[in-house]
Amino acid sequence: MSQESTVPGEVVETTEIPEPGAVTIVVPTFNESANVRQLLRQITEAVPARLPCEVVFVDDSTDDTPEVIEKAAQDCPFPVTVLHREEPVGGLGGAVVEGLKAATSDWIVVMDGDCQHPPSLVPDLVATGERANAGLVVASRYIKGGSRAGLAGSYRVAVSRGATWLTKALFPRRLHGISDPMSGFFAIRRSAVTAEVLQPLGYKILLELAVRSRPRTVTEVPFVFQDRFAGESKSTAQEGLRFLRHLAGLRAASPVARMIGFGLIGLTGFVPNLLGLWALTAAGMHYVPAEILANQLGVAWNFVLIEHLLFRERRRHRRWWDRAGRFALLANADLVLRIPLIALFVHEMHLGVLSATALALVTTFVLRFAGTEALVYLPRRGREKPGRGSTAQQGEPCEQTS
Repeated sequence: MSQESTVPGEVVETTEIPEPGAVTIVVPTFNESANVRQLLRQITEAVPARLPCEVVFVDDSTDDTPEVIEKAAQDCPFPVTVLHREEPVGGLGGAVVEGLKAATSDWIVVMDGDCQHPPSLVPDLVATGERANAGLVVASRYIKGGSRAGLAGSYRVAVSRGATWLTKALFPRRLHGISDPMSGFFAIRRSAVTAEVLQPLGYKILLELAVRSRPRTVTEVPFVFQDRFAGESKSTAQEGLRFLRHLAGLRAASPVARMIGFGLIGLTGFVPNLLGLWALTAAGMHYVPAEILANQLGVAWNFVLIEHLLFRERRRHRRWWDRAGRFALLANADLVLRIPLIALFVHEMHLGVLSATALALVTTFVLRFAGTEALVYLPRRGREKPGRGSTAQQGEPCEQTS
């Protein structure tokens, strides 16, 4: 609320809405050549008259989408930038992160390139954020006035609702106040996000933002999800699996959650261990060497699971064979250390055999978890190489580097 004086000595309160700042619209694209011309036309009709803007396409296409964008940009009254990535690291979410890094405006609006997100809502997203002094404004299909009408078929509706329920159940505190964490349409202040902390996998970048670097103040506006203008949805079973891996990685981001996950994965390792032991002893092998060999099956099983579910973002620090060798060494050292520990607890601490075994299991588990984090999956350092980009502004294409 602002105040202004119209008569000497008199202060009149007003309810003027702050003028929204300029906006960068970030659009990740993958083979959307049939849609981008229509999208730029809709942005031209809806945004510049109310809000100064620039548009940044981050493109992973294998078709002629970049060329179509550059031609369509000649008719636009605002800057249009194309950042084409040769390697689509992180999928659509990774493309959005590149766009966040390239943005120059106070506000960044992220939207899809298939015209299912109405550009007419962009000024309202920014204005709502200014009024509420929010860091994040989510366009939601699930509040009054919103609709998921553009979702094709009951299957996609069910998948969307199920994914929404699952994410809110896993992150009740981080997603409090966000009714549509699966939305790909939102506005965020550039000052409210640190792109370097984001580790996206797949297309649910809002979930990544909300969990890893959620702004303190979040608000929502309703929107009606439109029908796709052209082409087919990029949602596939493979994207669904990437989404589940992303959820697991986010949930395992804290040390406590990683330790719990490490323990649960370790429990599942008993299955291949016991099956291997049964098969080897049934084939006539003595149980001692059979157990040693069968234990390696459990170690391999555990290694594969923790690689993909707990330490996905740290795998680049070492080569896979180095990680596998170190993990196997720690896992087998656990067996060697456990027996002396049991003897120590029984003879020196006078514990019963069962109590000593349980305490030894807990001790070696904690040591193995700490050793795995420190010796196998040290946080990787260094930044990724920037990609190349091209800018097309009012019909004047040129090359630039992001």
